[in-house]
Amino acid sequence: MTTTILPERALLRHYLAALVYRTQKAVRGAPPTFGGFQAGNQARSPQDLVRHMTSVLGYACTFFEGGTYRAELLPTMDDEMTRFHAIVAQLAGHLGSGAPAEGISDAQLLQGPLADAMTHAGQIALLRRLAGSPIPPENFVYADITVDRLGPEQAAPVRPDSNWPERPR
Repeated sequence: MTTTILPERALLRHYLAALVYRTQKAVRGAPPTFGGFQAGNQARSPQDLVRHMTSVLGYACTFFEGGTYRAELLPTMDDEMTRFHAIVAQLAGHLGSGAPAEGISDAQLLQGPLADAMTHAGQIALLRRLAGSPIPPENFVYADITVDRLGPEQAAPVRPDSNWPERPR
């Protein structure tokens, strides 16, 4: 039996793919110590942010599966990223299955856990700059983002900005 994906669900799945693309861009090529970088004032480290992103996406999965979800801190940033990709794939599977979310609308999924996770992807990118390892900007409108690519292997930027003042010299 073929499942028809509603347009709203297709858009949410694409949003997850965009989240993965931006998160992977923010961590790709980071110094080995980046996961533990401390910006000060009790700001979360990049590793803590990825764990939190996994937690909010795991929370979103509970609306399909029931139960509760809490992601305990893993030993390394690589471990956190592996778990992050797994939970994104799990949530994308729920969205693609056609199953309804219990007790919340698709709009609430977007405004809650999905938007929260995207905010943290931006924070990780900012922390790269604060850690002295800024990421090159690009025009995300043209990025090669697809729902079948939810792991660490992401497409190269299609329209990277060649002139960026904060480029490391």
